[in-house]
Amino acid sequence: MKNILMTATLLALPLGLTACGKPAEAPKAETPTDPMADMAMPAEAKMAKGTGTVTAIDTASGKITLNHGPIAELEWPAMKMGFSADAAAINSVKLGERVRFEIEWNGKTGRITKLEPLEPPSR
Repeated sequence: MKNILMTATLLALPLGLTACGKPAEAPKAETPTDPMADMAMPAEAKMAKGTGTVTAIDTASGKITLNHGPIAELEWPAMKMGFSADAAAINSVKLGERVRFEIEWNGKTGRITKLEPLEPPSR
């Protein structure tokens, strides 16, 4: 009986000491790789205007990708970004075309609300 009590104590001692040691650290958050992570994001939907070039049209998913200039209302630099769009907007432009657009930004995603080709400059 004395041997069993001694063995149990010796087995429990390391477990007890481990529990008294340094508390476990919380896992560190990964550094975001999203270029938009440091940009200002409004708390509610915000309207914004911009110009850019159509770089991709995905009719199946209802998205248009634009390489756009800076957008002052959202404090965004120039970048390439995809936006959802309705069928009318998707069908109104061609790949490579320069466009003027308006978007509704909800803080995570944007939806094109107006899209029109830019007219070529007058000569």
